[in-house]
Amino acid sequence: MNPNKSNRFMPLMMALCVIIGIVIGSFYSNHFSGNRLNIINTGSNRINNLLHIISDQYVDEVNLDSLVEGAMPKILAELDPHSVYISAKDVQAANQDLQGSFSGVGIEFTIRQDTIHVQNVIQNGPAEQAGIIAGDKIVSVDNKPFVGKVVTNEEAMKRLKGQKNTKVRIGVLRYGQPKQLFFNVTRGDIPLKSVSAAYMLDDTTGYVRIKSFGETTYAELLVAFAKLGQYQFKNLVIDLRDNTGGYLQSAVQIANEFLPKNKLIVYTEGRKSPRQNFISDGHGSYKHMPLVILINEGSASASEILAGAMQDNDRATIIGRRSFGKGLVQKQIGFSDGSMIRLTIARYYTPSGRCIQKPYQTGEDPNYAQDLMSRYQHGEFFSQDSIKHGGPAYHTTIGRVVYGGGGITPDIFVPEDTINFTSYYKKASMSGLIFQFAFSYTDDNRLKLNNFKEMEEMQDYLEKQNTVEQFVNYADQHGLRRRNLMIRKSYNLLDQYINSRIIYNMLNEEAWLQFINQNDPTVLKALEVFNKNEAFPKAPAPQKLINKKK
Repeated sequence: MNPNKSNRFMPLMMALCVIIGIVIGSFYSNHFSGNRLNIINTGSNRINNLLHIISDQYVDEVNLDSLVEGAMPKILAELDPHSVYISAKDVQAANQDLQGSFSGVGIEFTIRQDTIHVQNVIQNGPAEQAGIIAGDKIVSVDNKPFVGKVVTNEEAMKRLKGQKNTKVRIGVLRYGQPKQLFFNVTRGDIPLKSVSAAYMLDDTTGYVRIKSFGETTYAELLVAFAKLGQYQFKNLVIDLRDNTGGYLQSAVQIANEFLPKNKLIVYTEGRKSPRQNFISDGHGSYKHMPLVILINEGSASASEILAGAMQDNDRATIIGRRSFGKGLVQKQIGFSDGSMIRLTIARYYTPSGRCIQKPYQTGEDPNYAQDLMSRYQHGEFFSQDSIKHGGPAYHTTIGRVVYGGGGITPDIFVPEDTINFTSYYKKASMSGLIFQFAFSYTDDNRLKLNNFKEMEEMQDYLEKQNTVEQFVNYADQHGLRRRNLMIRKSYNLLDQYINSRIIYNMLNEEAWLQFINQNDPTVLKALEVFNKNEAFPKAPAPQKLINKKK
């Protein structure tokens, strides 16, 4: 081979190699860099990358923790209405209702004129043991004044709650005492009862009110049954109205008390959660007791599990208005900083197979948030015919038709009572004036009211005091003009509302419920069902075939 000829083509060959190298390099560079960007730009990697870029390059200092705190609720809101983020500072408050207790001083209070007024003192709680009584006005905490604009619910909770066995010095002003009184209170565990009432409606019918389904609800219910057992109750009303739910397991335990063995109570199922059946074990003590369950549009989640289990198994009569319609199951997942999320992992289904979750759209869904208002405006609270069943029909064990797709529809509908409802009554109740008057009246008459330990005694006394006229004068001085015709029409409503709040202030929630239940149409309907021996649902009558001659 001629070396001169080879040298002559060498520059050309080198140029071709460079060009080929550039082409190949560009191809692989674009190909692999594209993959790398795709990896970075997917899911959590993209979010992490964005946070790094902001931290490294943003024009101002940024609190990334605060940025994440604000972003997490928005991410979860894109999933469903019940998947939520709870910050570390709010976790305790979010869980305490379900855990059945919290650590504090043990008082119920209201804030009036920038001052904490002690409304009730928890029996045998730290505050009572230290000597604080209802009617005291808290004016200092730990030797620092606590009055004025600084007094808010949040700030009061922050100063009065605390770790168990820690101490707090509380200064109060007391009626009849010229100087401030000081009490050293040792914080302790304060029970939060989820069963707020257990008493006899009549000689044979027991009544139990369950406010939520927490860790202690089943145990509290057994105590309530023992109390009613002393009166040899033969019928039972369980009031779940405005009970927004809680732990599924608590609802299952309660349902088990009323069902024979091997009855399906509820089942859950999700994309990553295989079907789980909850079956009765037959050990319940009240499998044959006539039972009525009360629900309304505020009854949700675990309340609907219990009501649905009783309805589908034809074990109880459900009375009231259609329930909320929450059929999603959340799991609590905690983070190292103390915050947590409640993530929807499954749906729950009643024994007939219906999911009672009402429809929703992913992301911000204003229609979901306004659903109860829409029901009200549509007339559902006042007419059973206005109920819109959004799901298919199912059948109970004896063949009764029930519907899914939006809450539990009661067997017996009781409309909201708006008879004698006027704009005056609406303003009086919505403005908070009735609450304010009732507390002022209680405070001013506490020494006299202390003589009455039972609801009936206090009711008899209040009926003679013409509290409605006293309220009307009070309201007139606080911006609600007297309207005599409307006041006359709403007199009974005003009388019941005002006196119920005074009874609540002086006694307790059970006494308050005893008072208002006397004229409650839903409770009265339950008593009617028992009197007619109709608590156990009956199978629908077979349809007759009609042969038409042509």
